[in-house]
Amino acid sequence: MCLGIPGRIVSVDEEFPRTGIIDFDGVWKAVCLAYTPEAGAGDHVIVHVGFAISVVDEAEAARTLAVLRAMPDVLETELGP
Repeated sequence: MCLGIPGRIVSVDEEFPRTGIIDFDGVWKAVCLAYTPEAGAGDHVIVHVGFAISVVDEAEAARTLAVLRAMPDVLETELGP
């Protein structure tokens, strides 16, 4: 199963392709930000298969994360090692 996971952008690298370090509830991963050029450090994004696909507000990110936390093992499975 593939899900869009919310995370907060910690830092942005403007080199091509534009990437960022995203904090997924304590797990940090590098993600492509090419599809969200308006996103910057501190913003929340929905990430699907390594690509940020939309910018969301903090409240929406928190609601989505709460739903994912309620599903056993989803975050561990989706974020992996």
